[in-house]
Amino acid sequence: MSVIIVTGGSSGIGASTALECARRGFGVILTYKSNPGAAQEVVKRIAAEGGNAVALELNIGDAATFGTFRDKVEKALSDTWQTASLGGLVNNAGYAIISPIETVTVEQFDGLMNVLLKGPLFLTQSLLPLLEDGAGIVNVTSSTMRVASPGLAPYAALKGGLDVLTRYMAKEFGERRIRVNSVSPGATRTELGGGSISEYESYIADQTALGRIAEPQDIARVIASLLTPDGGWINAQSIEVSGGYAI
Repeated sequence: MSVIIVTGGSSGIGASTALECARRGFGVILTYKSNPGAAQEVVKRIAAEGGNAVALELNIGDAATFGTFRDKVEKALSDTWQTASLGGLVNNAGYAIISPIETVTVEQFDGLMNVLLKGPLFLTQSLLPLLEDGAGIVNVTSSTMRVASPGLAPYAALKGGLDVLTRYMAKEFGERRIRVNSVSPGATRTELGGGSISEYESYIADQTALGRIAEPQDIARVIASLLTPDGGWINAQSIEVSGGYAI
């Protein structure tokens, strides 16, 4: 059984991605930062559907902990799946702040950078020795890269950086046939925006060709498919999954 890691897998898009990947036959290591109970609920849901998952703590904003995390991954792979390699990585963990450029602070920007760009880069670097040849990596970005929304400039700029990093990863990892793509969700019903999505749901739905905002599973299905053989010839791409927002 091929095993994948989903960061930020205790809720939202990450939890749905963990479930979708398990349904497609992957073993899943999902990470959480501060809510082990929610992560264990996802593990239980996967087990109830006949899958196998492990939850591990990870602070994606603290690159100094990645070596210890890799050691825990190696142990989980050996103990739970009797393997030493990973079949994929989903860099999903993140958060957003709403602050216009004129008021955003250095501390706010640095916090976002550590989680949204620095974290995925150095976590991927740390896990590369465990990724098998032919593995898949998906970086979760954002449709805010394309459609400017007031107050989201730092978040969108760093997601844009992750989008560029995706193509460079695909180029550099190509010798090992490791495919790297980014998935760019539109407005999605998650906790990321602190409830701001529900506040503007009617407006967003009106601006979306398919007439609604996304549910986490809408995004998760695309991410999961990119890790399967169905996505085997998709590489270095940025795929927006927004139902046709602002077109």
